[in-house]
Amino acid sequence: MKTEIWGIIIQIVFMLGLAYPLGRYISRVYKGEKTFLDFLKPVEKFIFKISGISPNKEMNWKEFLRAMLIINLFWFIWAIVLLMIQGHLPLNPDGNTGQSFHQAFNTAISFLVNCNLQHYSGETGLTYFTQLSVVMLFQFVTAATGMACMGGIMKALAAKTTHTIGNFWHLLVISLTRILLPLAIIIGMILVVEGVPMSFDKKVDVTTLEGKAQHVSQGPAAAIVAIKQIGTNGGGFFGANSAHPLENPNYLTNIVECVSIMLIPMAMVFAFGFYTKRKRLGYSIFGVMLLAYFIGAAVNIHEEMSGNPHIAAMGINQSGGAMEGKEVRFGSAATALWSVSTTATSNGSVNGMHDSMMPLSGMVEMLNMQINTWFGGVGVGWMNYFTFIIIAVFISGLMVGRTPEFLGKKIEANEMKIASLVALLHPFLILSGTALATWIFVRAPEIVSNEGGWLCNSHYHGLSEMFYEFTSAAANNGSGFEGLIDNTWFWNISTGIIMLLGRYLPIIGQIAIAGILAKKKSIPESAGTLRTDTETFGMMTLAVIVIVAALSFFPAHALSTMAEYLSI
Repeated sequence: MKTEIWGIIIQIVFMLGLAYPLGRYISRVYKGEKTFLDFLKPVEKFIFKISGISPNKEMNWKEFLRAMLIINLFWFIWAIVLLMIQGHLPLNPDGNTGQSFHQAFNTAISFLVNCNLQHYSGETGLTYFTQLSVVMLFQFVTAATGMACMGGIMKALAAKTTHTIGNFWHLLVISLTRILLPLAIIIGMILVVEGVPMSFDKKVDVTTLEGKAQHVSQGPAAAIVAIKQIGTNGGGFFGANSAHPLENPNYLTNIVECVSIMLIPMAMVFAFGFYTKRKRLGYSIFGVMLLAYFIGAAVNIHEEMSGNPHIAAMGINQSGGAMEGKEVRFGSAATALWSVSTTATSNGSVNGMHDSMMPLSGMVEMLNMQINTWFGGVGVGWMNYFTFIIIAVFISGLMVGRTPEFLGKKIEANEMKIASLVALLHPFLILSGTALATWIFVRAPEIVSNEGGWLCNSHYHGLSEMFYEFTSAAANNGSGFEGLIDNTWFWNISTGIIMLLGRYLPIIGQIAIAGILAKKKSIPESAGTLRTDTETFGMMTLAVIVIVAALSFFPAHALSTMAEYLSI
């Protein structure tokens, strides 16, 4: 047990130690300051030249959004076509067939929105060609999209008064060349050295310990695993994701991958402080996020290391904790920490089966995604927190009788309306989707039966499986309680729509708020200015997040995870 705790401490130390300097570096990249990767400028200029892009052309927030949405529409069409015809394309040594329309629809959207809600089984569902030309491509460009959007918002908030928020194309490219690609190369090299395959060979035949033949897929896993973690996408090359021994062979790779999940989301908070020259505000936001992360980690580590009381009652030794659904090479504590890291961000990769974890652990995982502000996805996690800052500033201003201001800009009715709609959209998508699924399950059992029955578990946990699926879709996370039979028309189409709405509507609202604020005249700070870089305001923001976001979901949790916990 002591060894497991030390493993947890080492991972957290690496996360915190690397995030700060990376955040400083990211701020320099977005501000156009000199960095050690400036030798890549000719490559970037070549990309701009062949693409017909003028990187110095400033965009207002509407032009910025238009560029982002158009390129995402192109990527969607690209993905769905390739997925449906993949059986006729090259790099398919295992003879995988094309996906059905509803499955391709879900898969294309899943990776388009930087999610990994894979309703197929990894290596058996995609060819090497689509793994590279769809999955890995999207793991780069969609992560860069979120980072570019945050870069635009930071520019808008840092400026005194401006009608523009930067150039989307320029921010997209430098996010790829200066941040994501270098980090992915470093992580990929470590994984290759540790035994993660990087090839285009077909399946190999091996004999198991039981003497049975097994066909094991290989493929360019190292490249995809590296970017899936650093870009908080999390899509597994193999069906078992990071629980698979070829994606995550040993404890060292587990540390590297778990740290990679948190690295950029943590760094982006520091980057905001450096970029806007409001380091104290960045520290305050980071402190709130870190506190929530630590609370979740403490709960899950305790629950998983304590074991399952039902198994304990059978007289079975649980010195290793609740090991159902976990890999012995990692242990219960490392799996618990990963479960919090992957859901506190929009990563969604797993190194154990979340469906087998203790009820309170499942509740923490869902709450992380339902709140969706504790570091979150690269760029968009901070943007979600920014929404609640606007609400907290407005409420605090009313409480103390001061004009609501953030970074020298008045917060008025338009910004508040948009922020409120964005904040309420998330629970609406999750709860309405879950309500629809449960209604169909009860009132239209013939639909459920025709689609394989949906649930492998009944009662409280069955509701949790459906609740988790819509939570993961709306949060663009991608993990799941895999007892749900989800590769059906209903689940593919419904979660696909939820993923689209959960990704793009908040981004549209958040960039609109930043664009509106950017145009406003900057007001110098005075004695009457509401300070937003204090511990008090940090706790106020935390309270707003808990009241607006978390409490919306507790009635549903009372019928699922909490009820399951009390029934043990």
